[in-house]
Amino acid sequence: MNKLQDLPWDNPRFKNWIAVIRAEKAIVRELSKSLAPLGLKLVQLDILMNLHRHPGMSQHELARKLLVGRSNITMLLPQLESQGLLRREGDAKDKRVMRLYLTDAGETLLTEALAIYTALIDRVMAQSTPAECEALGEQMHRIAEMLKED
Repeated sequence: MNKLQDLPWDNPRFKNWIAVIRAEKAIVRELSKSLAPLGLKLVQLDILMNLHRHPGMSQHELARKLLVGRSNITMLLPQLESQGLLRREGDAKDKRVMRLYLTDAGETLLTEALAIYTALIDRVMAQSTPAECEALGEQMHRIAEMLKED
């Protein structure tokens, strides 16, 4: 790309990729705004969802699942714990491992947050047919798998 006409603006792949990025940013912005009255940030919602789906997972497993470093998780968990949304319990077999569980308050907050999240998804995806939704999901899964870290 040494000339201005070689820039990617008219490349359909580039244009569509930019559209995906813009849509993702718009969704994140809208979801963040919608969750604010609950006092919940997106990363916190992600933690609550993962602990609901995988009760008893370790901090290390959670960090891997969220694609963040263990130090990030270590900073986030005390906030959620002090709010009474999760509890940590020592592993019976390995005392170095802490297992994570949602509390009743965490489950209640997650239920409220998921109602907001699913309403946004329904609103956004209502403009697509079920087949288009499936095709979009399959494409995003392929991209995520291709770029997956080992």
